[in-house]
Amino acid sequence: MADLSAKDVEKAEFAFSIYDADGTNVVDAVDLGNVLRALNLNPTNATIEKLGGTKKKGEKLLKLDEFLPIYSQCKKDKEQGCYEDFLECLKLYDKQENGTMLAAELSHTLLTLGEKLSDPEVEQVLKDCMDPEDDDGFIPYAPFLKRLCGREEED
Repeated sequence: MADLSAKDVEKAEFAFSIYDADGTNVVDAVDLGNVLRALNLNPTNATIEKLGGTKKKGEKLLKLDEFLPIYSQCKKDKEQGCYEDFLECLKLYDKQENGTMLAAELSHTLLTLGEKLSDPEVEQVLKDCMDPEDDDGFIPYAPFLKRLCGREEED
C-alpha cells in the first residue's frame, strides 16, 4: 500500500485484529464500518456498502490485504464530516452561545438529519456519549461530540 504510511498500516492491522473475532485473520464484512470508525474515519453507511460492507453477518469475510485498500480509499474520501464540521453544525442549536444545547434537540437531530439513525441507535449513542442533562435539559455538546468522534484523548 504505497499510499498508506507504515504507521497507518500498523494502526489498520491493530484495528483489524480487534474485529478478528476468532483469530483467523479475517473480519466479517458486517464489521467493516466499525473497523473504519475505530481508525477515526466517519464513512456513511452508503460508503461502507459501496466499499464492500454487508448488512448481515456471515455473508462475506475480508482478509487484511483486502481491507488495506478499502482503508486507503476511505482515508482519501472527502464525503465524511470531521469533528470541526459537526461542531459547527451543533453550534446552530446553541441558543445561549454557552456551549450547550437541549438534549432533546440533539436526539431529534440524530433521528432526522443526514443518515437517519433508528430510535435504539440514538438511545445507545446518547447513553454512551452524552453527559447528564442539567435541570433545564441542556447538555454540553463539545464533550458529546469528542466522545462520538473518538477524540477524547486529544485534550
